[in-house]
Amino acid sequence: MRLKTIICSIGANLALSISGTMMAQNPISQTEFTPDPAPVVVGDTLYLYTGHDENIAPENDFVMWDYLCFTTTDMVNWTHHAPIFNNEGFGAKNSAYAAQMAYRNGKWYYYTSTFGIPVLVSDSPYGPFTNPLGGKNFLIKSEDTNYSGHGWEDIDPTVLIDDDGQAYMYWGNNALYAVKLNEDMISYDGDIIVFEIKDKEAFGDDYEEAPWIAKRGDKYYLAYAAHVPEDTYWAWSDSPLGPWKYGGELMKAYEHGGMGNHTGMCEFKGQWYFFYMDEGLPTSHSKRRTTSVIPFEFNADGSLPYMHHDKRGVLKSVNPLNPYVRQQGETIAWEEGIGIGYDNIYCVYVQDVDPGDWIKLREVNFGDGAKEFTARLRNGKPGSKIEVRLDAPNGELIATIDAATTGTDWAEKSAQVKPRDGIHDLYFVFDGPDGSSDLLQFDSWEFK
Repeated sequence: MRLKTIICSIGANLALSISGTMMAQNPISQTEFTPDPAPVVVGDTLYLYTGHDENIAPENDFVMWDYLCFTTTDMVNWTHHAPIFNNEGFGAKNSAYAAQMAYRNGKWYYYTSTFGIPVLVSDSPYGPFTNPLGGKNFLIKSEDTNYSGHGWEDIDPTVLIDDDGQAYMYWGNNALYAVKLNEDMISYDGDIIVFEIKDKEAFGDDYEEAPWIAKRGDKYYLAYAAHVPEDTYWAWSDSPLGPWKYGGELMKAYEHGGMGNHTGMCEFKGQWYFFYMDEGLPTSHSKRRTTSVIPFEFNADGSLPYMHHDKRGVLKSVNPLNPYVRQQGETIAWEEGIGIGYDNIYCVYVQDVDPGDWIKLREVNFGDGAKEFTARLRNGKPGSKIEVRLDAPNGELIATIDAATTGTDWAEKSAQVKPRDGIHDLYFVFDGPDGSSDLLQFDSWEFK
């Protein structure tokens, strides 16, 4: 996908960037449309799984072929990964609806939705995923439920593994269901539990879809969407299966932009974060949605606060980025103009690079200072280069890489660095001859 601003010159691009995007952190990806955010924390990494609205989607119809994954260890720099799965094996090419990942006993379980809920399993958070139930078998089939009276109520799964090890899955459109998952995570115990969504004491005036379950202390929190345009609401309980008590409105749909909303929340390194869906890119509309994230604090009584859309996103990282280990080119805090490519061995890289495009990384810790910068590149055109700058796209130039390469194999190119110490935002600004385009492909980088 291409989300490039048309410009007349590099100078114009930099001026626009400085005035319009220097403080922006939301949406977290500017190269892809990313609906239905679903974060999961494993170890020191937050994995964010999203849907994928294709850039060809018209305003009157969804085009959703596969699912995406992004990772972060600092909440401000996000690494793009290759698409991890599509629902074609279930006879549903264009219905990759909301999904959630769960991790247990060294396995990754992916609960997707497409007029029913399949479950996939992998040894890796990035796949490949297989169907442990075999063939086109679903964990939840449309004939298993009938509360809403329509055929698409079995979507939007959300999973909680409780402190005692019991796992639960919730889901539903115009309905809300739950099951107790067995320890194998691919089957469930007992009957499907049906919640009465018309109970105003539990869910207020309306419940539509997009449930998200979370736990903090001894309280269980259920966020969900209602109405069109979709506001987000919440309820809470002392038990994972209710009874629920309505908590109030959580986020409005059009405060920043977005007809629908699918939210997720989690704790990461001592801080809680709220992920939400909006229409945050210049070419967004109701069928090309994006994911944003904000930190939040619970109210003194344990209730959830009202959440405000915020283009600034996360203002400070949880730990500075280490430039002295190999970092991926597709690890990005913000970008202007570039695209993301991948090949069939899951090699992901920056591509579609034109003069004036740039990548920003936040809070990079140079310590006592670097001496050399190395980038792994291929398909570099004659005259192409990478300018390494600090704190702004037109900030101090500390290194320049001659990015021209021979052939299509990956090659490492290095340059001496003007020593600078401390913590800085880092910019890679791409340049080339006038009128040139598709300057290079950029896989990874490292300072020494």
